[in-house]
Amino acid sequence: MPIFEFVCEKCNHQFESLMMASDRKNPVCPECSHKKVKKLMSAGSVRPQGIPSGSGGFALPKCAPAGG
Repeated sequence: MPIFEFVCEKCNHQFESLMMASDRKNPVCPECSHKKVKKLMSAGSVRPQGIPSGSGGFALPKCAPAGG
């Protein structure tokens, strides 16, 4: 389940929420219970090109052969 970041349009509280792909409604603000929240772009959801998806965003260094 992915984690999404939201900001409340009433009190500007930023929070994270676990959501399933089938969830169509945004969560309510945990601070003021306001229903209008805006989904934010998360830096953690973007994977740089050339890095395998299973690596967690870190590429292993390439090792030189022994004796070389």
